Amino acid sequence: MGEQSLPTGFPELNALLADFVERVGSILADDLVGAYLVGSFALGGGDMASDCDFIVVTENRVDGEQERALRALHDEIPTRDGYWPQNLEGSYAPREELETLDSLGGDWLYVNRGHRDMSWDPHCNAEDVRWVLRERSLPLSGPPAARFACEVPADMLRERARSLLATLIPDLRGWANFDVAWTQRYAVQMTCRFLQTIETGEVTTKLDALDWALGKVAPEWHGLIEQARDDRLLPWDDPPRPRSVDRTLAFARYAPSLT
Repeated sequence: MGEQSLPTGFPELNALLADFVERVGSILADDLVGAYLVGSFALGGGDMASDCDFIVVTENRVDGEQERALRALHDEIPTRDGYWPQNLEGSYAPREELETLDSLGGDWLYVNRGHRDMSWDPHCNAEDVRWVLRERSLPLSGPPAARFACEVPADMLRERARSLLATLIPDLRGWANFDVAWTQRYAVQMTCRFLQTIETGEVTTKLDALDWALGKVAPEWHGLIEQARDDRLLPWDDPPRPRSVDRTLAFARYAPSLT
């Protein structure tokens, strides 16, 4: 990866990414267009509470042999020691589909954070991820993504953020539990991020969104936002702070009034 061999400030993650790109390249061969960091690391805010989000762009949709080899790779990676092998998440996106917004929401081969099994899933084929890929991604290999990824209009990002904000809590309850502190912090962070995207038409890190929100929301919510920021690196499964869940649910009900 040359000068790009140190894409993050974490040596263990850099070593994992170098091996990952080499292994993926050996599987995809000429079908590999490039590998890109998206998410927090691309946006300049990756830390030890982050996952490491990637998009691998392929010339063609992966075939059966490639899929079997990629599934074997992602089955093996989480068995390695350390934090980062359990926190690699991303998708394999055909270049042609990235050239048009008509393909938004289609399934790509995807691996979730902490999982060893892959699935065909639209998780990464969304407006915000596409925007980060084109506008902010860090290439691990291949050309800048803006050469092939189409633009995502700001109003499209705003529309998606409004939709997600409106259903944040019921959606979150479908896959997370408010008995752990991580869920409470995540709900506050995402509420702030959606609000920021609605105003700016861009995507930033969760921490940047928290700082932005302190200048936008009523002072009564500042303590909750500061708590979500200050507690970010605490264990994910700690119990939530007293009353923090009730305050978070109230904040989520309040937030749409600002849009």
